[in-house]
Amino acid sequence: MRRRASDRPNITSLQSHILQGEANAPGSTGDFTWILSAISLAAKAIAHKVRIARIEDVLGDHGSANIHGESQQKLDVIANEILMTCLGNRPSVGIVASEEDDEPTLLRKDAEGGKYGVIFDPLDGSSNLDVGVGVGTIFSIYRNDPSLIGPNQTMCQAGSKQVAAGYVLYGSSTVFVLTTGRGVDMFVLDPMIGSFVLVKSQIRIPTAGKIYSVNEGNRRTFPAGFSRYLDWAQDQGYSSRYIGSMVADVHRTLLKGGVFLYPPTKKNPEGKLRLMYEANPIAMLMEQAGGQAISGPDDRILDIQPTGIHQRTSVVLGSTDEVEAVVRHLRT
Repeated sequence: MRRRASDRPNITSLQSHILQGEANAPGSTGDFTWILSAISLAAKAIAHKVRIARIEDVLGDHGSANIHGESQQKLDVIANEILMTCLGNRPSVGIVASEEDDEPTLLRKDAEGGKYGVIFDPLDGSSNLDVGVGVGTIFSIYRNDPSLIGPNQTMCQAGSKQVAAGYVLYGSSTVFVLTTGRGVDMFVLDPMIGSFVLVKSQIRIPTAGKIYSVNEGNRRTFPAGFSRYLDWAQDQGYSSRYIGSMVADVHRTLLKGGVFLYPPTKKNPEGKLRLMYEANPIAMLMEQAGGQAISGPDDRILDIQPTGIHQRTSVVLGSTDEVEAVVRHLRT
């Protein structure tokens, strides 16, 4: 039996969704919409590059290292340039900060209309591209503080001050997950119409899920509490799921429940993930979806005051019950 047109759900594009949100916000100027539109445009371009990377022979090392001493992939550089170009054309973007660059870039001052700063990891997990694993872009948006001197000081705000955060997963489909502080919504790129369309609104992470995600190859160098947790989880019949691409692992955790861990190690005692580029935006998403995100038993990630734009942190995030199970073992 064919459904009537009136029975079919309306198609809502990312652009329409954002515009509707701004229409409901008192005093909205539309600046914020243009920034998210720029990120959406960049995501489409990056998705295309990821799809044809092997055809165009842009896989593998670029031949240079980033600020963290990590070998840059060719697509890291391409994705970074795409985001810089798209965001740089938006008059309300004052500062952009990329994981691939040494310092934030000042585009325009607050007095010149640069009201917002955008922080992003252009292509998280790019070392997995050679083997077809899902990778992603992570981003967050802050309001610029004109009272602070210099781009570094302006961008080093606690994660609780983010006005929006999200990620784009380039996998079997291109998925755009976004929060503007009023819940979490998910969009999928429809290549037929060239637009991200809303597929799920107000996502809620399950309160529990017997899945943990961690690189167990580093287990011998984890603090004892994490090893105690892993022993307990395995005794309880938990499944291990670790892709090694943060966006892909987080996306599964968000939808299926469980916990994602990146503990400190002897090599990286402060943790390895970047607070500003990875931990803060993902933490905002998790909390908006009803989950938790911590760096230690008593340390909410969004409360950490950054001391540097490339600061690192340990991470435990996911379903509330599962994060609390980790905390119990860290406190034992």
